[in-house]
Amino acid sequence: MLERIKRIFYRSMSRQEVNYCQAKQMLIQNPNAILLDVRSKQEYEEGHLSGSISLCLYDIDKQANKILPDKEQTIITCCSSGGRSKEAQEILETMGYENVYNLKGGLDSINN
Repeated sequence: MLERIKRIFYRSMSRQEVNYCQAKQMLIQNPNAILLDVRSKQEYEEGHLSGSISLCLYDIDKQANKILPDKEQTIITCCSSGGRSKEAQEILETMGYENVYNLKGGLDSINN
């Protein structure tokens, strides 16, 4: 138990962030990895990355265990600019998810 707390503490200090190229590589190399879009349902429906799953930031604490049952699975959170996805990353880590990454700069960084 102490070892798990240490891992969470040290990981949260460094906040794992990946750029779009790194995220793509992670998704290609690990077919079980999930790209989690935490924007609103409307934003998601207006356009999203292929293969992403929609789970609004404000529903994460209520829905994550059902939608994301494997707490060791690689999860990459994304939103428009990276703010909400960073918050989602923190919530998921607090809930015990161990391999959560944030798409640095969000979806806006892809077009720039």
